[in-house]
Amino acid sequence: MYVNIILAFLAAFASALLVTPLVIKFAFFIGATDKPNVRKVHQKIMPRLGGLAIFLSVAVGYVVAGLYDQKVTAITVAGIIIVITGILDDKFELSPKSKLTGQFIASLLIVMSGLTIQNIYIPFIGDVLLGYLSIPITILWIIAITNAINLIDGLDGLAAGVSAIAIATIAVMAFMNGKMLILTLSLIVLGSILGFLFYNFNPAKIFMGDTGALFLGYCISVLSLLGLYKSVTLFSFIVPILILGLPIFDTIFAILRRVANKKPISSPDKGHLHHRLISLGMSHRRAVLSMYCLSIFFSFVALMVSSSTIWGAIVITLILLVLLQLLAELVGLVNQNYKPMINMYKVLRKKYR
Repeated sequence: MYVNIILAFLAAFASALLVTPLVIKFAFFIGATDKPNVRKVHQKIMPRLGGLAIFLSVAVGYVVAGLYDQKVTAITVAGIIIVITGILDDKFELSPKSKLTGQFIASLLIVMSGLTIQNIYIPFIGDVLLGYLSIPITILWIIAITNAINLIDGLDGLAAGVSAIAIATIAVMAFMNGKMLILTLSLIVLGSILGFLFYNFNPAKIFMGDTGALFLGYCISVLSLLGLYKSVTLFSFIVPILILGLPIFDTIFAILRRVANKKPISSPDKGHLHHRLISLGMSHRRAVLSMYCLSIFFSFVALMVSSSTIWGAIVITLILLVLLQLLAELVGLVNQNYKPMINMYKVLRKKYR
């Protein structure tokens, strides 16, 4: 069994190495390119169809692993819909409504297959049956996580590397819990990302584009959903959120920043974490590696929460929130004057000196 999984991982990795150069040529041929502007770091026209190379490599690993014998038809078809949506966006720049429609159709297929969260165990309360709410909650879960990776796709290799760390964490958890299907799927996707990173890490030869960002987000959403299938505890529900803590953290503070600075929530800016790290003097590559480290930290926290008691999980979560708030203030994620925790510390230190 494990030999087959390793072969599938290696097949996906090798396929990404071989297919990506062909996808680069194809992206230029059809005009799926990303042009530089004031918000973007790159200074030349770049192909942005890298997600197609990842998807094709996953397909190779899928065949080598023999997953066509598994009951994953809905997952496969929904994944194809996500990839088609991404390709169309990379080529034609679809409206947010059109992209959301494609994601909704894909998530609806997953729900119709029976893969839903049906009840949640809440500490001190007990099991809460979701009933009809299980359908919208599952759809919302898939769509939210599918879009999460897209939120940090701003530097060479950043989104792909963070996705690889998240997928690797899911693979470790699947191995620890003996969930072979999740382990197999995770390693196939991981192999594809690692192969693609040879061309995507700084200086990048290709971007993953929305094809890659949406597909990887979709993969993470489905893999986490397979682990949460039907009955989950409140903290096991939190674990996948922690695994994706970096893009979620960046998004929350992007919203706070725009509200604090009286700008529309949807308006783009250069205040994201990777922008702030570069403005503080970090090189492109060092900023990406720093965010990899932060993503690994989130993964360790997720592993700790998954194996902790209820009170242990609560304490870990509270400590994490304090550390994240402190990080946001130090790098100026909202603005240079937003430092409530640091200012409180200074006041207390002065008072008790």
